[in-house]
Amino acid sequence: MTETINDGDDAYLWLEDLDSEAAARWVGERNAGTVAALTEDPGFARLCDELREVLDSADRIPLPSLRGEHLYNLWKDADHPRGLWRRTTLDGYRRPEPDWEILLDLDALAEREGESWVWQGVEVLRPGYERCLISLSRGGSDASVVREFDLRTRSFVPDGFALPEAKSSVGWINVDEIYVGTDFGPGSLTTSGYPRIVKRWRRGTPLSEAVTVFEGSRDDVAVYAEHDPTPGFARDFVGRWPDFFRDERYVLAGTGELTRIEVPDDARIDVHREWLLIRPRSEWTVGTVTYPAGAVLVTRLDAFLAGDRDLTPVFEPDPHTSLSYHVWTRNHLILAMLSDVRSRIEVLTPGPGGWRREPLADSDPAGFDHVDVVDTDPDSGDAHLLSSSGFTRPAALRYGRVGGDVETLKREPGFFDADGLSVRQFFAVSADGTRVPYFVVGPPDPAAGPTLLTAYGGFEVSLTPSYDGVIGRGWLARGGTYVVANIRGGGEYGPRWHRAALRENRPRAYADLAAVATDLERRGIATPASLGVRGGSNGGLLTGVMLTRYPELFGAIVSEVPLLDMRRYHTLLAGASWMAEYGDPDSEADWAYLRTFSPYHNVRAGQPYPPVLFVTSTRDDRVHPGHARKMVARLREYGYDVSYYENVEGGHGAAADNAQLAFKRALILEFLWQRLKR
Repeated sequence: MTETINDGDDAYLWLEDLDSEAAARWVGERNAGTVAALTEDPGFARLCDELREVLDSADRIPLPSLRGEHLYNLWKDADHPRGLWRRTTLDGYRRPEPDWEILLDLDALAEREGESWVWQGVEVLRPGYERCLISLSRGGSDASVVREFDLRTRSFVPDGFALPEAKSSVGWINVDEIYVGTDFGPGSLTTSGYPRIVKRWRRGTPLSEAVTVFEGSRDDVAVYAEHDPTPGFARDFVGRWPDFFRDERYVLAGTGELTRIEVPDDARIDVHREWLLIRPRSEWTVGTVTYPAGAVLVTRLDAFLAGDRDLTPVFEPDPHTSLSYHVWTRNHLILAMLSDVRSRIEVLTPGPGGWRREPLADSDPAGFDHVDVVDTDPDSGDAHLLSSSGFTRPAALRYGRVGGDVETLKREPGFFDADGLSVRQFFAVSADGTRVPYFVVGPPDPAAGPTLLTAYGGFEVSLTPSYDGVIGRGWLARGGTYVVANIRGGGEYGPRWHRAALRENRPRAYADLAAVATDLERRGIATPASLGVRGGSNGGLLTGVMLTRYPELFGAIVSEVPLLDMRRYHTLLAGASWMAEYGDPDSEADWAYLRTFSPYHNVRAGQPYPPVLFVTSTRDDRVHPGHARKMVARLREYGYDVSYYENVEGGHGAAADNAQLAFKRALILEFLWQRLKR
């Protein structure tokens, strides 16, 4: 029988108070014990240094974004832990040592201003690329300050656009106007903590005089506004997200008139020049035609707004293949697909006879490698950047133009010896008969060292093969095996795969991961004593459920920045925005199923729980650290083997720079290595 804990008798509610001296003292004591236990071996310092070498290596590929005639990059290393924001030309990037123009030194800025600044993003003014809006957070939180920056003088604009710390959204209209959603005062934020109101703000005027252009409701996730400056196709859009997966979007006329783009509210849409692209997430019947969930449909926007429903399907899923994402160049549409979690990229070109389709040049992956479109610049032409890598194959970055040649710009060196390692894909059979794919990386000998399993299973996020020098050096090179599971709730097979584990169906994701663990034992790859599992955020909830529901399958568990208290998650920070994924705990019907897997509410005495490590951040303003704190306190109450580490900064990533990241990941790997049978 499931044990019920109401807010009124939650003995550890006090650990949700971030400013409490008692909570801070509790965190300090837990941190001290964990750090002492995991770092006392001299090998820990060596491991931490080796991971830091990977993260700070000058030989890493400086992944760029394309903006006009420049390639931009944020670079972090030992000398610049917070980062250098810089740019170069394509010719400059082609050089072995690119000729970088430093735009902003975040470490120098942080020292000058006495703040722990962490880069959060940038909005560059198009098409001139002369100004930008830079978002910086204290310690890596989601809440940021926004400042206007002049790319010609490489300095912040005196008396330019600036916003205090908040979960803001900003976007350029022209050099003298921006759209802004922020904390304007009482009633201006949603229950999720994001902007409920968006305004048009003119340079030289106080924010209080900005003009409201759109409002949502308090229970929405957020609202937004954006301006498309494409010559000949300039338009403004506003909209609201009623929940995480629904979007209500309008064309905003200069008069303030709103014209809704009439598609299902769970469909994703995109406008590029004259084209409207629609990706329905559920079946959509238009006239006599029914389009499947996960299809891609295109039409001309103006005709659609006028009532024309002549839609052209350019992609339809099948049981093995789904669309991962799409991007535009100026004249082409690029579709990135997954077929049983193996990548395929095609380019589509509109013409008098319809849309012509062909593979994107040099995009075929080798083996189980994965190819991604890193960036395009639809304003400038048909150029694209492609990255390819695999579990044992370092990344390569290539540049090309649709219809032209592709050149390799950079290759990353190997950070660990992959000789003798194999990459295999298997399918486990879940409790309801569903086939669940997973990858196994490691020595072909099934009786090798400890095995680390990871998964996510939520929000339609896909886990694909990629090169991870930290896992390679810190786990595979030590003789471990690494497993990535593509469980339901993710996006590996499109919306249907995600929807299969939504809300009351969430336990299917947990059954999937349990099936993978069982299949690993059946194949002789791991035993419960040698199998560890790690997950973060929604994956932290996943591993929390593994602890309380499937403890007999694992020898050790790691839960990072996790959701664990599913009774109160919607009241903490951004939690209300995820109710479309999990359900509403205030609804009796929803709590009836949430309580069955909420880890915090399913801790019981006398269970065969394996050792578990929880990792979080005081500055995580997305998933409250109270989840992990309370879970640890509850497990300690029953005398279980539980470790805890809370970084003081780092936001939802629980690390603000490479030194913190190397230390965190070394703690995790050392914990697993110590606890798992070899």
